[in-house]
Amino acid sequence: MSKALLIADSGSTKTDWLFIASDGSKTELHTDGINPARDTREYIYNVLYHDLLTQLPQSEGLQAVYFYGAGCIEPFSQAVKSVLDELFPGCHSEVESDLLGAARALCGHGPGIACILGTGSNSCFYDGKGIVKHTPPMGYILGDEGSGSYLGKTLLNGLFKGTLPEALKEDFCNKFNLSMPDIIERVYRQPAANAFLASLVPFIVGHRSNPAIHSMLVESFRLFIKRNIAIYEHKELPINCVGGIAYQFKEEFEEAVVAENMQLGRILRCPIEAIVQYHQLEH
Repeated sequence: MSKALLIADSGSTKTDWLFIASDGSKTELHTDGINPARDTREYIYNVLYHDLLTQLPQSEGLQAVYFYGAGCIEPFSQAVKSVLDELFPGCHSEVESDLLGAARALCGHGPGIACILGTGSNSCFYDGKGIVKHTPPMGYILGDEGSGSYLGKTLLNGLFKGTLPEALKEDFCNKFNLSMPDIIERVYRQPAANAFLASLVPFIVGHRSNPAIHSMLVESFRLFIKRNIAIYEHKELPINCVGGIAYQFKEEFEEAVVAENMQLGRILRCPIEAIVQYHQLEH
């Protein structure tokens, strides 16, 4: 019999959990998101105590908890670890960044380039044990190339500056009923502008066969590679990605990778199953 494990893949809005019992059976759980760079210890405790523990089929016999999440860097990650240690006394716990989780999911125990392409973007060079090099993503205003928020920003720029076809602008305005002042309000005056920009991705999906949109996607992904991946100087290694944007636009992303004289590796929508496999090889 294997050890009972609990794995978390956490974002700012939701956390996916996978409980693996000692007999190998798996139970999927879901709670509110946890980001210790933003959330208080009290909030984290309430989510885990009131939301997680009530769903767990059992906690007795649990031997390890591995929590990967946004904002899980020092010193913020200590808030999550202290709550896990309090709620699961005597249980081994680790709290790591979502980027390390992606790297372990994508590359396992071998070296590789690991990326996240979702609402935001991130990347690293991973040596099979830890993150060796990391390009700071800089957020949706200063960076996040290739992300959902970046694609939404690039779409709006092209539509209203006239570098995308007028027919696309007409279709966009009919669908969303957003004027220029509305867009300025949503981006510059209301919270969660990055989420608003990323919410425009379904429009891009619906028009991905349009040559102008296709070019926009490929160029955005090429820019992500140039500004974030090239610095690792490992063109011999494939580029691996997790996240909804990478999964949704796999063909366009692969075209960008080939154009930059690199090769595509694994693309996963969600990393949690692969993270489980990583840890089961350790136990």
